[in-house]
Amino acid sequence: MKIILARHGETPWNAAGRYQGQIDIPLSDVGLAQAAKLGERLRDVPIARAVSSQLARAKATAEAALGDARKQMLAIDPRLQEIAHGEWEGLLAGEIAARDPDTFRAWREAPQTVQMPGGENLQQVLDRAWDGFRAACEGLGADDILLLVAHDAVNRVLLCRILGLDLSRLWAFRQAPTTLNLLEGDSVDNLAVVRLNDCQHHTPLFGEALHRAL
Repeated sequence: MKIILARHGETPWNAAGRYQGQIDIPLSDVGLAQAAKLGERLRDVPIARAVSSQLARAKATAEAALGDARKQMLAIDPRLQEIAHGEWEGLLAGEIAARDPDTFRAWREAPQTVQMPGGENLQQVLDRAWDGFRAACEGLGADDILLLVAHDAVNRVLLCRILGLDLSRLWAFRQAPTTLNLLEGDSVDNLAVVRLNDCQHHTPLFGEALHRAL
């Protein structure tokens, strides 16, 4: 099976460094342009199945990636939605750092130890996202291509599992807006990462936007 694991395009809150989590923030004009460029890149790719989070930023990115002729194939799975940041949602990174400096520092330095206040921890995100990922892959043939569009933290925990990394390594790689991660293997439990954080459709080498919030 072949899997294109993508992240949604930029939102206004991404650009501002405001934590959105499961608040349903739409794509910005920049994000819509990024999604359109992703669609151009994938136009001739024979996608057999497509699944996204139900949040508008992921769904709109997936539909743009598929194009008008294929967007009806998109299935929705809430298990792929972004981490629930709980009380942090709607706040700027600087506001969180001022209100809860110890937890915020832990989130940046030891993310696997953090239980979001009123939200989730990374293991909870991985458990539900992996169930969704496995379901999306079920029945795929050797040459079938799956497009899966999710979120920064979701992609990171899935990739950590595939790469055999502890969740403490969450920040060891990046996930740019509308980035592609290409995975290939004979089963969900035997996948190789072919490409990681490939966003060349809209950003030059080493030039991806760095966001301060998920």
